[in-house]
Amino acid sequence: MFRHPYQAQPFIPVNYYNQPYIHVRQQPSVQEMMQILRSEHNNLYSQLEQAGLNRGIIDYLFSLVVNYTLTQANTNQSANQIYRQFQRRIPWLTLLFNASNVPQNVAERILIRVIQLILNEMGKNDGQIGQGGVSWENLGGTLTSAPAVASWQPNRLDVFARGTGQNLYHKWWDGRAWSNWENLGGTLTSAPAAVSWGPNRIDVFVRGTNRNLYHKWWNGSTWSDWENLGGTLTSGPAVSSRRPNQLDVFVRGTNQRLYKKTWNGSRWGDWEDLGGTLASAPAAISWGPNRIDVFAKGQNEELIHKWWNGSNWSNWESLGGTLTSKPTVSSTRPNRLQVFVKGSNQTLYRRTWNGSRWQDWESIGNTLTSAPAAVSWGPNRTDIFARGRNQNLIHLYQVR
Repeated sequence: MFRHPYQAQPFIPVNYYNQPYIHVRQQPSVQEMMQILRSEHNNLYSQLEQAGLNRGIIDYLFSLVVNYTLTQANTNQSANQIYRQFQRRIPWLTLLFNASNVPQNVAERILIRVIQLILNEMGKNDGQIGQGGVSWENLGGTLTSAPAVASWQPNRLDVFARGTGQNLYHKWWDGRAWSNWENLGGTLTSAPAAVSWGPNRIDVFVRGTNRNLYHKWWNGSTWSDWENLGGTLTSGPAVSSRRPNQLDVFVRGTNQRLYKKTWNGSRWGDWEDLGGTLASAPAAISWGPNRIDVFAKGQNEELIHKWWNGSNWSNWESLGGTLTSKPTVSSTRPNRLQVFVKGSNQTLYRRTWNGSRWQDWESIGNTLTSAPAAVSWGPNRTDIFARGRNQNLIHLYQVR
């Protein structure tokens, strides 16, 4: 049996909510965007150099595209539409490509990619519009499952998903920029689940090829090997943490019932049957040391909810709705919950517990092709992720 090596600092719940509005990152300056292109997308320069353009000319061309997109373009349009407008403004582009023997299709593909990168930085992604006309951010990748997300400190996000080859992939936001995708191996037969119980600590759980529960963790410097925790899972897992070095993992078992397995700081307990009839994987959250809330899709496609109050489990309650995915849940402060689901029209919906009652369902929009994932790293912040129409990772966030 493994031991958790990291001793966390005092537990501060990173999960809170009040009526939020959806927000995107601040628009970068021309200089900032050019630095991003030079430092993070040098391959675009290399491709045009190989096609026959001088690097100085490429840099000048990119600066024209960046300046136009940031200051003149209608960024609610697609990258292709913006490029066509830019092309009409700069009629000598075609002459330049012809004089340099650069294939028109190669040059256009790269310049459209530059525009897309600018839109991503502005949070205007690929035209998938959320509530209030605000767009989701396209973070790329090829996902073969719903994502999972955890946060171990303010302005830090760690996103996990099953990618091609059934491997676990990881991408993180360090407060300034998104990393590339990292392959963490394994052979997954479900979407992952992730949680953090302290700074620089992440625990990830998945279902393996033998339907057992598997566990992998980051201790602040290295990733562990995979640990087999047994069980017979008929869904992906969910995980929450009530206090440092404690984990509660939830799964749907062979009889469609909810099961729980707990790490108490020194060992894993036995599986505990919590009943119910689940039609999806569960979702779980803890907003305090003696509280756990668990959600799932019920047999009538509605949202169902069960909670631990520190001494007893409640009965299941129905919260209505028509779910086409498992739910996800985040908490921005004690006794506040936001549950997100994919509805019957592939749209993201939210239902909120405001501390005294459940509010009505609210549509946030967009077209999701997976269950959503959500996390809060502060009292005024919630980040939401899902798989988009092109199997890519998409993201938006809410602030109060």
